[in-house]
Amino acid sequence: MIRRVISCVAIASLWLTISQFSVAEVMHSSQASELKNRFRIDHMVESVTLLIQRQYGSAPVIIVKPDGSKWYVSRHPENVKWVDGLTGDMITIENPMPGPWQLIGKVVEGSVIDKVSALSIDVDPIPQPLYQGERLKLTARLMGDAQKIRLPGLDFLMNWTAKFISDNNPGDENFAAGSVIVGTYRDNGEALDERPDDGVFTSKLNLTQAWGGYTLQVTAKNAVLERQYSEPFRLSTRPIDVDIVAPQNLESGQWDLRIIVDENELVLAQTHIEAELVGPAGMRLQVTVSDINSTETLYSLSKVNDFGSYRIKLTAVSTTKTGREIYLTLPEQFFNFIKPPEPPPSAEELAAKADIQAKKAESTAKENALLLLITVNSVLLLLGILVLLFVRKRSNLKKALAAAQARMEKETRQQKITLALDEIDLSMPEDFDEPKAGY
Repeated sequence: MIRRVISCVAIASLWLTISQFSVAEVMHSSQASELKNRFRIDHMVESVTLLIQRQYGSAPVIIVKPDGSKWYVSRHPENVKWVDGLTGDMITIENPMPGPWQLIGKVVEGSVIDKVSALSIDVDPIPQPLYQGERLKLTARLMGDAQKIRLPGLDFLMNWTAKFISDNNPGDENFAAGSVIVGTYRDNGEALDERPDDGVFTSKLNLTQAWGGYTLQVTAKNAVLERQYSEPFRLSTRPIDVDIVAPQNLESGQWDLRIIVDENELVLAQTHIEAELVGPAGMRLQVTVSDINSTETLYSLSKVNDFGSYRIKLTAVSTTKTGREIYLTLPEQFFNFIKPPEPPPSAEELAAKADIQAKKAESTAKENALLLLITVNSVLLLLGILVLLFVRKRSNLKKALAAAQARMEKETRQQKITLALDEIDLSMPEDFDEPKAGY
């Protein structure tokens, strides 16, 4: 059974809806069926995908089925695939229940609930020839029932990946290179994308890959869907080659750019080179080469004066023989402006230099000897002072000890005398008669 979107509304309901708007306004039947977040699914629909725009940062919607049961982003049957983002929901329902459905949530007022049956992607084909280093703007769109889907925040709900798969052709530079992810597609209004949320996803591909045959594989997927686009193509070598030509006299500071253009691929008169010379001390110089009228052009850069390393960033714009305008990023170039070595000194200069070094060595030796003498004398003087202090301190200590010993001996003698006196009996004997008077 062919999948299709059923968004029929009863004529009476449609007329009631139209009566709320001015005569000048036109309302599609799909909009009319989604007033107050309500819509109807017919019994012939096998699969439907709902694209719902919510207020920024609000919670995912709640789905109310015709029988009154509810589905949540965290609770729904296996036949339902649900992706939620900051600004909307993408919900795929297999074999949905026929009847009136309702959404509960902060759905943006005036937005349309898109109901699609078939989802696909539409990708711009790669132009040929395609060159290494080219800046390429390709676009892609998510299609619902052959119509471009535009939903604010869809960039956050879809993951686009671009991959190059090598054809493994012997002789190609990318032989046995396998596959490499080269970029993505975004709808965020940045880089080459013109407007955010306009439903047009713009590529940002890295084409600095090895040249050879490839297959471009673009994949758009999320938890609800996965779609893929494949296309064979060939990545060709750069049709412009730029290198540095060093001067014969390196002291001149004059370097040249040699520009080689493949006139079989590009229109010479419409080929222009932009160069930015970056040097020491923050030097930056913009150079434009426009007068290219032969396959090989020699362009003289401004003379450099500061010694150091220099870098040249190169880009080119041109027109291919098929009439396609291209923008190329070319490999950076480098050169060094080195100070030339000084000439070898003469015999007189060498003799003078040796004499100066000898005098300097003699002066240094005298200074070292004087310093050593002063140091030795200072040490000897310090030692003499320390010895003198030690001798004096020792002499004073001996005198103090001798005096202390003399005092102790004197005190000992006095104690012995005192004890001897204490032992003498001065009392009178009992038979001792006192002398009589008259005697």
